[in-house]
Amino acid sequence: MYDLIIIGGGPAGVAAGVYASRKQLKSLLITKEFGGQSVVSEDIQNWIGTPHISGADLAKTFEEHLKEYAGDIVTIKEGALVSDIEKTDEGFEVTTDDGEVHKSTAVLVTTGSGRRKLEVPGAEEFDNKGLTYCASCDGPLFAGQDVVVVGGGNAGFETAAQLLAYAKSVTLLHRSAEFKADPVTVEKVLAHENMTALTNAEPTEILGESFVNGVKYKDIESGEEKTLDVSGVFVEIGVVPNTGFLKDVVELDAYNRIEIDPWTQKTNTPGIWAAGDCTNVRYHQNNISAGDGVRALEDIYVTLKAK
Repeated sequence: MYDLIIIGGGPAGVAAGVYASRKQLKSLLITKEFGGQSVVSEDIQNWIGTPHISGADLAKTFEEHLKEYAGDIVTIKEGALVSDIEKTDEGFEVTTDDGEVHKSTAVLVTTGSGRRKLEVPGAEEFDNKGLTYCASCDGPLFAGQDVVVVGGGNAGFETAAQLLAYAKSVTLLHRSAEFKADPVTVEKVLAHENMTALTNAEPTEILGESFVNGVKYKDIESGEEKTLDVSGVFVEIGVVPNTGFLKDVVELDAYNRIEIDPWTQKTNTPGIWAAGDCTNVRYHQNNISAGDGVRALEDIYVTLKAK
């Protein structure tokens, strides 16, 4: 019987795990892998205290930091996903996808989010056949070719910046009139001679034969439909919270994010806390998630020790 089960190995989960160890809360941390969404990023520039770090290296530091303090207090179960949580008289039973059941007094959910899929004709058909959701994974395959990035937030512009290192040209399509990315990022990326960005441009179809060879998009202002001849499509249109196993356990909002009390990170189910990108907080960043994980752990400690 653990004091706490932490679900997730991103910044929120690892931060909570480190604090759980230091506060001597007997804990189990369950994660498929360390790092969270940022594991695919080539260059993270806003992780406080580290001007530049890759997502892969950040994930390694998460794992190393947690293991440095874990000792016999925090047990780490890596390579597993949680499939179910049940309330019991003593606390909770957490079932993983390998069939194991783990018991705890409290649960902290830090499962983050996954990439939102592009839902237009051809997107599913050409997934991994020229359409991808990971520039750092697949970008080098498109060296010397014309590519499109779908999405006007920081992730979209960061993806464009990666691709500009080897693509012949990069065209970014954004459905709104204003970009959502930080102005300094937008200015830097748009200054590149091989970069084009189109606003009010909504993708309507992915074209191809055995592999992508074009993208159709609608000019929202004129209503005209246009076609770009490209070999690759990189999609960065947001995320979907990883909360499918929680719909009957805690209250979720209209976007399936976990509703929390921002003062404590508590959910509406006593004994379950949540932190990071899976929650309905307004801003989602690695630094924010780490802080929210610490806040949750502090509240969990106080709550458990008050019993």
